[in-house]
Amino acid sequence: MTCREFIELLDTYLTREAPEERLRLCEQHLAACASCTAYLDSYRKTIALGRMACDDLEGPVPAEAPEELIQALLALRPRS
Repeated sequence: MTCREFIELLDTYLTREAPEERLRLCEQHLAACASCTAYLDSYRKTIALGRMACDDLEGPVPAEAPEELIQALLALRPRS
């Protein structure tokens, strides 16, 4: 398996939706490829941070957030 093939399978690897043979090839590739292992770690951390960002939508806005960004995000909120 090449790095490109691993990256193309990343989502199905993480969700375990790929066929067993492909999952096994991914595991073998990760065992030998430090770059893809680091990429996978970064990918997982990005997903976790994205989820955390949505945990408290009513919480305080960080002081360092630019006002333009705050207004743009508020404009995207669905009207209730």
